[in-house]
Amino acid sequence: MQTGNGLRLAINEVGTRDGLQAECRFVETDDKVALVDALSRLGYAKIEVTSFTSPQAIPALRDAEAVMHRIERVPGVVYTALVPNVRGGERALECNTGEFNLVMSASETHNLANLRMTREQSFRQLLDVMALAKASRVPVNVSLSCVFGCPMEGEVPLDGVLGWIDRFAEAGAQGITLCDTTGMAYPTQVQQVCDTALRRQPSLAFTAHFHNTRAMGLVNTVAAVEAGVRQFDMSLGGIGGCPYAPGASGNVATEDVVHMLACMGYDTGLSLPGLVQAAHRLAELIGHDVPSQVSRAGERLRRHAPPDGFDAIRERALARDAQRAQGSPT
Repeated sequence: MQTGNGLRLAINEVGTRDGLQAECRFVETDDKVALVDALSRLGYAKIEVTSFTSPQAIPALRDAEAVMHRIERVPGVVYTALVPNVRGGERALECNTGEFNLVMSASETHNLANLRMTREQSFRQLLDVMALAKASRVPVNVSLSCVFGCPMEGEVPLDGVLGWIDRFAEAGAQGITLCDTTGMAYPTQVQQVCDTALRRQPSLAFTAHFHNTRAMGLVNTVAAVEAGVRQFDMSLGGIGGCPYAPGASGNVATEDVVHMLACMGYDTGLSLPGLVQAAHRLAELIGHDVPSQVSRAGERLRRHAPPDGFDAIRERALARDAQRAQGSPT
């Protein structure tokens, strides 16, 4: 396992879209705006603010336009949004969205269940969105779901994944996100997939996106870093999930991964105390605890006061040594 030696990694926050859309409680527009504004000052590369999907399909993000219009745009941060179709792209353009994030699954069954289309139908629809983005000079990232496995099909062949990456690259995508949508990835698989994809399409900006369903999100992140990936999606507090994967949890928690990477010597540019504070606020907004560990336990070297009566415990221990010394032969 390698040490970071100050290597800079770029972190994207997806909890404000991927996370909030899975919550039962609607987070009010004012609170969404305040949350994004707070996150904007912490050092993120990108924030996926919302989704321009139909409000009927994702009511939790029905205020997409209002949020995008009202957030503060901090220089250096890309404000991206999920764009499912041309109408969504037109809405996104009206809100000065900095990047279109398009979604399609590498699994035919998952794509049909999630998007109600075959993969070919999705691809044709997304080509139209990419044409709109190109005409407006807006960069496009494609999030390819179920790259590391499908809960309905099982293994997803790597050759098929690479084929879709090639097709989107030829169509003009600037970036590809390799998504472990349902938390099925494991470290050696991650290294193989990431290494192969980066070698095959070196001009693309690759991002890794891990869920923590089987408690391998952290180690999969390390595996992706060591394979050469330099950009990662994460979710504040670890919120989120997938409706088509029983037991699925959210993305790896931003604060947990940032803490781990900092301990290993990597530079994410993010403020860990700020992330923990934001995670606590997020828990208040959604009405329940968040899954992340660092937001509860604190940083590795967080100091705690000794237990009550510690001075007396120490004095008794020292007194035993003194009595032993007095009774020892000279």
